Amino acid sequence: MATAKKVTMDELLASAGDIKQLTAGDTVEGVVMSVKKHEILIDLGANGVGMIPRREAAYARNLEVGEKVAASVIDAEMPDGTVLLSMRKAVKDKGWDEIMEKVDADETVEITPFDANRGGLLVEYEGIRGFLPVSQLSAEHYPRVGSADKDEILQRLNSLVGQKIKVRILDASKKDNKLIFSEKEAIKGALAERFSEMKVGDVVKGLVTGVVDFGVFVNVDGIEGLVHISEISWERVNNPADYVKVGDTIEAKIIAIDKERLSLSMKQLKEDPWLSEVEGLKKGSKVEGTVTRITPFGAFVQISPAVEALVHVSELGEGSEVDPEKIFTLNERKSFKVLDIDREARKISLTVA
Repeated sequence: MATAKKVTMDELLASAGDIKQLTAGDTVEGVVMSVKKHEILIDLGANGVGMIPRREAAYARNLEVGEKVAASVIDAEMPDGTVLLSMRKAVKDKGWDEIMEKVDADETVEITPFDANRGGLLVEYEGIRGFLPVSQLSAEHYPRVGSADKDEILQRLNSLVGQKIKVRILDASKKDNKLIFSEKEAIKGALAERFSEMKVGDVVKGLVTGVVDFGVFVNVDGIEGLVHISEISWERVNNPADYVKVGDTIEAKIIAIDKERLSLSMKQLKEDPWLSEVEGLKKGSKVEGTVTRITPFGAFVQISPAVEALVHVSELGEGSEVDPEKIFTLNERKSFKVLDIDREARKISLTVA
């Protein structure tokens, strides 16, 4: 019968010396011993048994006995002799390490928002909660709507939930638990290249991304463009929404380029009707027109669909007490005489006939 090998005290002490004394914050690996309703027990080998409360393993509800896991030490020696562990913290610690590597390498990463609020998109990346602000979205995704349309802004942002978006990490701080992403930064290089290929006078196609009181926002191959209300049509535009809606594809002419945006014109792709409608007019010509606006300095008169002229207050009498509102009635039709035509400035001056 074989005799058991005797282990000397020196050998026991030597083997104990190989066991690292655990402290809070250490990351350890172990094997799942049991999965209970409120706790998971982990075999840590020479370091004993670890216990993970269910709340600290919420993301890993499908753990099985025999599975190898990593966890962070919360308390190295509980009263019952077990080691209190957290898988949640281990995942976060590892996640922050991965994030800081991406920051150092200035890498583009891919995120999938899980929720939205009016300020932007909520994200979880490498187990860390982060945020993609509205201001850091690309022209393609930026919810360009009127400032009062808060519900529509949220609706637009909610449409991005679940979509994959390429971003750069704009700010990351483990200490402050802050993680901010930017889609703009991820595409900055590509946009700069596209900008360099564009020039004033080019005709481009774009997708309408927002219609506001002062104009129309357009996504031109990832670059934001604005058609100001004055560049939508040759006729007077009171409401841009009467001409385009979000989702329309339009053609426009580039009339200016700055660092971040294109200034576009829809009307300059069409013949200016003003020029043809004033072709037969000359100084002294008699015309009929409808009073469209009355101001302290005179009255504006529509003499053809594209031509609006001004009767200056100085043509209505002498003295500072002349009141155009007492002379004209809105929408009334009257006869006038042309005083001057400035074709370069597209201005016509009238006097009462």
